[in-house]
Amino acid sequence: MAALSATHCPSHVTTPSSPSSRPRPCSLDRGPDRRATLSSSIAGRLALRARPSSRLRRSRRANAVRLHEGSVATTIIPVENELPLKKSKGSLSLTLPEVEDVNISENESTVSITVVGASGDLAKKKIFPALFALFCEDCLPKHFTICGYARSKMTDAELRNMISKSLTCRIDKSENCEEKMDQFLKRCFYHSGHYDCLENFAELDMKLKLHEGRRISNRLFYLSIPPNIFVDAVRCSSSSAASRNGWTRVIVEKPFGRDSESSAALTKALKQYLDENQIFRIDHYLGKELVENLSVLRFSNLIFEPLWSRQYIRNVQLIFSEDFGTEGRGGYFDNYGIIRDIMQNHLLQILALFAMETPVSLYAEDIRNEKVKVLRCMKPLHLDDVVIGQYTSHNEGSTTYPAYTDDKTVPKGSLTPTFAAAALFINNARWEGVPFLMKAGKALQDRRAEIRVQFRHVPGNLYNQKLGTDLDQATNELVIRVQPDEAIYLMINNKVPGLEMKLDHSNLNLHYAARYSKEIPDAYERLLLDAIEGERRLFIRSDELDAAWAIFTPVLKEIEEKKTVPESYPYGSQGPVAAHRLAARYDVKWGDLCTGP
Repeated sequence: MAALSATHCPSHVTTPSSPSSRPRPCSLDRGPDRRATLSSSIAGRLALRARPSSRLRRSRRANAVRLHEGSVATTIIPVENELPLKKSKGSLSLTLPEVEDVNISENESTVSITVVGASGDLAKKKIFPALFALFCEDCLPKHFTICGYARSKMTDAELRNMISKSLTCRIDKSENCEEKMDQFLKRCFYHSGHYDCLENFAELDMKLKLHEGRRISNRLFYLSIPPNIFVDAVRCSSSSAASRNGWTRVIVEKPFGRDSESSAALTKALKQYLDENQIFRIDHYLGKELVENLSVLRFSNLIFEPLWSRQYIRNVQLIFSEDFGTEGRGGYFDNYGIIRDIMQNHLLQILALFAMETPVSLYAEDIRNEKVKVLRCMKPLHLDDVVIGQYTSHNEGSTTYPAYTDDKTVPKGSLTPTFAAAALFINNARWEGVPFLMKAGKALQDRRAEIRVQFRHVPGNLYNQKLGTDLDQATNELVIRVQPDEAIYLMINNKVPGLEMKLDHSNLNLHYAARYSKEIPDAYERLLLDAIEGERRLFIRSDELDAAWAIFTPVLKEIEEKKTVPESYPYGSQGPVAAHRLAARYDVKWGDLCTGP
């Protein structure tokens, strides 16, 4: 493996000869000799700029500006569009903007965050707002730069205008929100380039160096791009824009392949340019507050850990439902389906955290080791263990809700499931025989994501007659509602006040909005902060990914090879009837349909 470390990256890389890995032609691609001339030309210009006269240094120092937390940083003239090209005697060079020079300690560090795919929806709706929230909370380093990178032509001012439309303040009301936004947006810049062009990333590298000065440069690349161009972007960023004196990290968004084979191929390709500890595979559900609290609830409360086994737990349900369909975004979804999109990653990651043994410590590798052990103990899924469905149109009054195949971005006659339910089992001493039931779907009756833990019936219960004949209604149940309206509640049997002995099913409810006044951070805020700080606990390791795909790949191949027709269910319903039969096979009722708030 020819991995590039965080502290060394050559100015260019010899690319493989295969067509799929060859860099695409771009405006600056004039061959390896020109690339070397470009790098040396840029380096020379930087060296000249690093040694201004003493008089010039004094005049520039007077113009230094105060930035975040009162630090002195370089005053930078905003760079619009791409850096202009200049031809000079057979070589290409960049016309660099003038940059103010101040005395910067070489022991200081800075973080440059590059959002690759900055013009996309994820960047606009989640990544930039999360970075702004971290800035408002003073969680970003003292010296930082944010750079958007995409193929779209855009100026710095246009990027800032685009970002500003999605920013909201979560700071003390006494502070000036507009001032915070202005301070943040001044740190945001844009560079236009192709995702598979080494020279475009070399230009990005030079732009980042202008803002970093002589500080130790740490660089984080967030790949908010389609998975088919992950490898090209990693190759170019690692070869042309990696830090040479600090760390380089890359956040990769799901999906991580379509099955075991494609996932392994993607991992192998990424590791040609990065070490495993540089790759941060993000699953934003692991950053949600209630998922983060799962291990705290279990390992720091004595009342739960002794009950956390097959001796007391009858079944565990992991439920994800949305009350809307694809509605114009079916093109992406149809390539993956609900199993790959939700179950193989979000729900399986929550299951692993829920079911793992007590880790040696809170150190990232200790936690991830335990998650991998759980996944490796699970039986691969087959078609008999799974129910799939697809929503159809439904009329409600004067409103008509469209079918999945009515979406113009979905191929006619598509068999892609929009609903799936599955029964999984963990073959170890703690969980053998306990069904873990997963359910995920679009266009269902409500929106929720929750974990429901149904405990066993009380043996020889004295109050069975008072509770009626439905023992499921008398079962204790722990519910962890991940979204919306975050809460943890325990369903218990309780005496109704009065002279007669009448029992009912009541909730001990920890409702987060009522208990805590502080707004719950978005999952992307926590995960971005962890990536900046090098905390890998909530990111997915490659062997963990392999174990996850080993569970789902067999059933995915069966469904596709047999062209299994999904069961229809109306838009806004509870889902396919077969999901109830699957649960009944294990003497279980779906908790979200019969109990609880």
